[in-house]
Amino acid sequence: MSVIVAKWTIDEYHRMIDAGILSDRKVELLQGEIVEMSPEGQPHAYCSHEAAKYLTNLLRDGVTIRQAKPITLPNDSEPEPDIAIVQPLGREYREHHPYPENIFCLIEYANSSLEKDLEIKSKIYAQAGILEYWVVNLKKLHLVVFREILDGDYATKLTLTRGTIQPLAFPEVSVVVEQIINGT
Repeated sequence: MSVIVAKWTIDEYHRMIDAGILSDRKVELLQGEIVEMSPEGQPHAYCSHEAAKYLTNLLRDGVTIRQAKPITLPNDSEPEPDIAIVQPLGREYREHHPYPENIFCLIEYANSSLEKDLEIKSKIYAQAGILEYWVVNLKKLHLVVFREILDGDYATKLTLTRGTIQPLAFPEVSVVVEQIINGT
């Protein structure tokens, strides 16, 4: 006997949210499947919050930094990355979450969700055309940078523990890797 998984569209997912069906659950939509999200531990909450403040100060008015808010992707996915660096479209986000063309970079902080963030989400983001995706491995304290989309996957994967990195969308800006990893 084969198992058939019910897939959901973004519109169906939004109707469930509007109806309150998912109100007591911390979930996200990944390729049509409703997936439970891991709870945030203290290092996760602290580091992602401090990194968001750092990036806000560094990038200033040219971006909006969204923390743990949905983005809408064409592959029936509506994940909630820890940090999304997006175009500053103001009230337009009242009508829709950021789409791939609005996104400069996504950052996830991972401890128990490491496999999901490195394997599943990296493919979802690459297929959606997100040009740059960073994962902070809270277990090993390093930053994994995904870039260069090729055949629906990232062709380049860099692992950094210190130094600086220039985001693809902002090559004139140097981001201190330790600030992203540790929040300090």
